Amino acid sequence: MNRARPVAALPLATAGLALVAACGTNPYATSGAGRPVVLGAQPASAVPAVTAARLISSTVDGMGTVLADAEGHTLYRYAKDTAGPATATCAGPCAMTWPPLVSDVPAIAAGVEARLVGSVTRPDGRKQVTVGGWPVYRYAKDTGPGIALGRDVSADWAAITPTGRKANPATVETAEAPGLGTILTDADGRTLYLFTKDGKGSGKSTCDASCASRWSPLPADGRVTAAAGIDPGLIGRIRRADGTSQVTIGGWPVYTYDQDAPGEASGHGAAGAWYALEPNGCKVEPAAPVARSPEIRQALAPTTGGE
Repeated sequence: MNRARPVAALPLATAGLALVAACGTNPYATSGAGRPVVLGAQPASAVPAVTAARLISSTVDGMGTVLADAEGHTLYRYAKDTAGPATATCAGPCAMTWPPLVSDVPAIAAGVEARLVGSVTRPDGRKQVTVGGWPVYRYAKDTGPGIALGRDVSADWAAITPTGRKANPATVETAEAPGLGTILTDADGRTLYLFTKDGKGSGKSTCDASCASRWSPLPADGRVTAAAGIDPGLIGRIRRADGTSQVTIGGWPVYTYDQDAPGEASGHGAAGAWYALEPNGCKVEPAAPVARSPEIRQALAPTTGGE
């Protein structure tokens, strides 16, 4: 009678002893020299870091104050984008020359009003920083802080200011406005205003802080030019309390109104102190009240005292 030989039982018993000896210890919970392993986790190097873009103000010769990134590289806006709503159209080869300023989280800004800073989703899904609704970009050939070679590339590209405007040399032009006649505007066609509380020839502006956030001083950091039909002798500049320069016309510090689109003059007559300017530097006396939407009337309601 043949008996089964219990040879195979020995390894099983040995394995059993090994498992008993290891009770309470998970052989898959460590790797290397006892380092814990979390199943399904990525190595730290594979987890993308969350970064916040930074905006700072910078000075460029001939252009005055512009926006820059954390390294001081000048930032630009693109005429083929839109600000309302924000839309970024520079992609593909364009974005290689003009890298968008992207940020995983809201950008950190110094010298820029928080309400002006936002973001827009690009065609590739990334978040691009916007200022005043305009997507902002760098120029690949700008080699360092204070350089703005991009301003000479195309009329579609302009350095951007802390208020979202184009940082071009200040230009005073003329335009026709319904009910007002010929008035003065900036290079973007925005109506220029005087503030009677400043006082003609006083050499100072009384519109600061919250007032200046709605009535933007026309900057005079660089060269100021006047269109044909405007006496260059009427153009001057003053130094504001914050150290920036502002254009004056006929002795009046001049401003644009943030509720205006180009071609509008909705701020004319606001608080009985704000008036569009004639080409001779005097305030416009309207022949008829300026039509305003309910939204504009509501925005102007709390402007008592010019603020």
